[in-house]
Amino acid sequence: MEATEPRPQSNSSIISREIVRLHARLYGRGPTKAKTFVHSEYVLCALEDIFTPSETTLIEAEKADLVRETRVAFQDAMRDEFVGVVERATGRRVRAFHSQIDPQSNTAAEVFFLATESSDEADPAEAE
Repeated sequence: MEATEPRPQSNSSIISREIVRLHARLYGRGPTKAKTFVHSEYVLCALEDIFTPSETTLIEAEKADLVRETRVAFQDAMRDEFVGVVERATGRRVRAFHSQIDPQSNTAAEVFFLATESSDEADPAEAE
């Protein structure tokens, strides 16, 4: 039997895999479903079955706002790691990152807006 070369992975599958790994490492468990869509201007990572058992308990106790607040604060603190996944996979700079959860559907969306390929968009912090 002839050995075949492994097929290179697409950017979307690399991003999905790495975002799931990042969630698993940072939250103690990763989403069970992840699908990433890579567009010329943005990357959307849709995640399902995302919550930890303690978060699920809080949501069931009508404390979803606490889960949302904690997740948003945590995503802000870990922004560079999430952005790094997309920048490595695409070879493009991420100019904005948004993360949102929906406690009722147990889903999340990670959205990364990419800098334009043809420009050297300056970092707003450097403009000052």
